[in-house]
Amino acid sequence: MPSPQALSVRSMLQQLRASQNPAEQSLEAQRSGLDQMGQTIPKPDHVLVERTSFDGVPGEWISIAGAPTERVILYLHGGAYYMGSCESHRSLAWRLAEASEARIALVEYRLAPEHRFPAAVEDAVKAYKSLLAQGIEPNRIAIAGDSAGGGLTMATLISLRDEGTSLPACAALLSPWTDLAGTGPSMESRAPYDPWLEPEGIRKAPLLYCSPDQLTHPLVSPLYADLAGLPPVLIHVGRDECLLDDSVRLYDKIREAGGEAQLHIWEDMWHVFHSFPIPEADEALREIGTFIQRRIPR
Repeated sequence: MPSPQALSVRSMLQQLRASQNPAEQSLEAQRSGLDQMGQTIPKPDHVLVERTSFDGVPGEWISIAGAPTERVILYLHGGAYYMGSCESHRSLAWRLAEASEARIALVEYRLAPEHRFPAAVEDAVKAYKSLLAQGIEPNRIAIAGDSAGGGLTMATLISLRDEGTSLPACAALLSPWTDLAGTGPSMESRAPYDPWLEPEGIRKAPLLYCSPDQLTHPLVSPLYADLAGLPPVLIHVGRDECLLDDSVRLYDKIREAGGEAQLHIWEDMWHVFHSFPIPEADEALREIGTFIQRRIPR
């Protein structure tokens, strides 16, 4: 049974979706709306934020006062590749920093449609390499991301593997968007239960980022990639989201390729529920934090 807080947020999301038509909103309005949603959890004083650049990719170092900083998470925000920023994801990042006892490199990769594929992948790879250039060992780094950032996390791992760069210790994916072609059965079967996303919007958004013939490119939709030789991956997804099968099929493919993967399907939850001030999100972030700590021990 979902918590009262989760039921309240679900109702809010349903009302928001009913009152807003993304097709009628400007990009600026959609970006501003996501930024505002990300600011609903105030930042505590013990959370430290330092604006910086990761080899030209803007972002922030987010850390917890007095906490060790040897464990690093490169975090790639969601937002369908055309929204998202440090403003929209800072609260999720500092909560993950607490749960994992790590500092977070939260980056702002270039967004579509101003910068289309492969700009986001190039920036994520560049940000990861900047961490290595700072002397951070790859076995002290995790990569994590939600939604489009989850798909981008996979694309980054694939790119690093293919070019022979040392891979991070592990990766965590929060409701990853891994099939921009939108072929998963859950796109339709879970639509009646999804309080936030709907199939039509999910299938339109990718065309801001890539051309129709690129929808199944392995760095656009990692579900179609060779997934062998990657570090351990933890995948979280809500049972009630249209993108459920983006996670389930990715998990199956990683395992089929001989990789290590864990999949947790959260009952009664929606897309990137981790972002919201609900007990289920706190529990999920603790699980991610434990996963990362076990693979990057002190």
